[in-house]
Amino acid sequence: MAISLTESAAERVRGYLERRGHGVGLRLGIKKTGCSGYAYVIDYADDINPDDVVFDVLDVKVIVDNDSLQLIDGTQVDFVKEGINEAFKFRNPNVKGECGCGESFSV
Repeated sequence: MAISLTESAAERVRGYLERRGHGVGLRLGIKKTGCSGYAYVIDYADDINPDDVVFDVLDVKVIVDNDSLQLIDGTQVDFVKEGINEAFKFRNPNVKGECGCGESFSV
């Protein structure tokens, strides 16, 4: 099982954690929502729970709860800038479909 980051995503996380002054890494998960079933939840982690799985990627800890990992195993997280917009993007090999607005996915 693995989660990966592009260099752009790792740089964004490292920079944000440095400016923030605390935190252990990036927390990645999912929640049931949207028209297709699931949506990604991304936040900065201040701690690691006993049931979390931790991946060390490009000097960044990516923390995923075990339940979410089953649906996002193999995902690559990227950080892209398009004009004035910037966001994390996900390349999840388990996705079978996405809603039209791109906010949710099904597996």
